[in-house]
Amino acid sequence: MQNTTSRRLLGTMAVLGTFALLAGCSAPPADSPSTKPAESDFLPCMVSDTGGFNDHSFNQSAYDAIQEAAKDLNSKFIAVESHAETDYESNVNGLVDQGCNLIVTVGFLLAPATVKAALANPDVNFAIIDNDADLDFDGKPDAPNIKPMLFDVAPATFLAGYAAASYTKTGVIGTFAGMNIPPVTIFLDGFAEGIKYYNSVKGTDVKLLGWDEEKQDGLAIGSFVAGTEALTASQNLIAQGADIIESGGGTTFISIISAFQDAGVVPVLIGGDSDMYFADPENADTYLISAMKGTKVATVDVIEKTATSGFDNTPYIGTLANDGVGISPFHDFESKVDPSLQGELDAIKQKIISGEIKVNSPSSPK
Repeated sequence: MQNTTSRRLLGTMAVLGTFALLAGCSAPPADSPSTKPAESDFLPCMVSDTGGFNDHSFNQSAYDAIQEAAKDLNSKFIAVESHAETDYESNVNGLVDQGCNLIVTVGFLLAPATVKAALANPDVNFAIIDNDADLDFDGKPDAPNIKPMLFDVAPATFLAGYAAASYTKTGVIGTFAGMNIPPVTIFLDGFAEGIKYYNSVKGTDVKLLGWDEEKQDGLAIGSFVAGTEALTASQNLIAQGADIIESGGGTTFISIISAFQDAGVVPVLIGGDSDMYFADPENADTYLISAMKGTKVATVDVIEKTATSGFDNTPYIGTLANDGVGISPFHDFESKVDPSLQGELDAIKQKIISGEIKVNSPSSPK
């Protein structure tokens, strides 16, 4: 059973999908009025995936980004949550009707709604996170007014997998997917390869449960929210000996922590998308390391450049080399991990950037 903290986290910031969240800018310090930009009529807008803006993950990072960009531009913004996939199209069209200049759609599954709206409204610009908007697979976005925002996160999860393999006491690590879709499987591919690489250089046999990279298939619960499915998946992994679980995305971390606690086992998680030490402060001491996407930095950049310099549909691709993806510090685990681990990870990172170590995933941005 999930604890009070879990229920409180799930309830935080719940907003009806049909409502817009409007925010202005706070005034600058009274002694520096010149620092406040002129009020802008540029209206950035955003539609979340079903995880919602309080998912402690990429939706929340994107929401933080539109808040920051609007403040920097001295503009208003509109952000709408989706509570089901059936909300996507109506939410996107609703923002078109409200005169948005740039509509950012957050998540792979919003691609069909984004492409349809972009084709129907060529004078409105769109950006989509975690999808290339190429539904006809011809190698380019299906509308010229869509900017894809992609993250080659497999190298970051490779590093996280290596760290997890170094830390496990049972030699068993678990994972599961919210859904078997490219933005998730790219996490799992890199994670699996990092564990394999650790085994190859250390002569160990650390096992990963929940994902078969060769078959591109594994344990998927069908959603990105905490609940019975995430709890059951976590319980099964723990029962098979997993003492570390890589989060399935969204708020599933709540169920993972509950499963560890119910089993009387100290929770150890691998965070995803954000540095979960800060994104989930109430459970900060459970995160060994996080594999991060620079969703907030990239989204702020895209919104502000569109407002000030005009729209550019060139895809953004975050990599280890440009700091678009990366890993967090060990935080509370710094004194608990092998003293040589951070140096090993730093060396591996440079070898990945140079191409000496290849990290392969069918879901990596091309």
